[in-house]
Amino acid sequence: MVAMTFTVTAVSGLLAFFQPFSILVVGLHALMGFVFIGLIFGHVKQNFRGMRRSFKSRYVIGTLLVTVLLVTLFLRRPKPIRMIQGLSHNVGAALDRFEMRDDGMLYNYTPAPNYKLQLDVRAGDRYDTETPPDIAIWLENQSSYHIKTLHSSQSKQELPYWSWKVEEYEEAKLEWEEAKEAGEEEFHALAGATPNSSFDPKDYILPERNTEPFYLNIEVNEANDGNEFHTDQPSVVYKVEIDNQFPKSFQVLDIVGYSKFDPDEEAWYAYYPDGTLTSSLRLIDSVLLTIER
Repeated sequence: MVAMTFTVTAVSGLLAFFQPFSILVVGLHALMGFVFIGLIFGHVKQNFRGMRRSFKSRYVIGTLLVTVLLVTLFLRRPKPIRMIQGLSHNVGAALDRFEMRDDGMLYNYTPAPNYKLQLDVRAGDRYDTETPPDIAIWLENQSSYHIKTLHSSQSKQELPYWSWKVEEYEEAKLEWEEAKEAGEEEFHALAGATPNSSFDPKDYILPERNTEPFYLNIEVNEANDGNEFHTDQPSVVYKVEIDNQFPKSFQVLDIVGYSKFDPDEEAWYAYYPDGTLTSSLRLIDSVLLTIER
């Protein structure tokens, strides 16, 4: 029984590692793991007297040390361990996955089984892998209103353009929810930041739900990178249009400009680089968007 349970646990573990995520395989692996723990517990309980002598052996201490070492390695994830984990095709049940690498960043977003978006951000020569810059990745609808943040650093202060977009989104969503409670959702939806009266990002991304183009944006900023024109260079914004009516498998993001606040309109805009930016333009070498439909 122990041998059969171990075999099923081992095989399901290999399938879970080398194949895409499957709740059936992962569920079977977890269930057989609990069964295996129960069998081991029963075995130890039944043979405890005979096994006590083994506990005094120096091999037990060696085994414990090796186990602690392996657990520590997988928790710390040095480069060799990351390479092994990179062989796995199981990205989990989550819709998105963000990974820091030596040559930049990799982001995957899968809103549906038939639609996968991958963003490959290649580091520039001013990109420090030890202290990477702040970055935000988000989607906008055709009217350039924020619809979903895919990934963001914790520092909103260093990413003012994205932060302002999110505030617009939160205000519009709150107005829509208040209008919905009052029975006026149609008026507010058409007049607000969601022309198709939806806050579900799938309604903009998936081809079967939307035929209008939408945008993917990146804002990146390195703190304390002043030059002769700026005490701290502003963040830089990149953008690409995605049109499901004219699908492209590969697209390169273009630079939109640098973030700047307009006090008259009380809004943040992306101004095209005017020669005052230096190292901030070399944080990112290129950004490649890949879409599998």
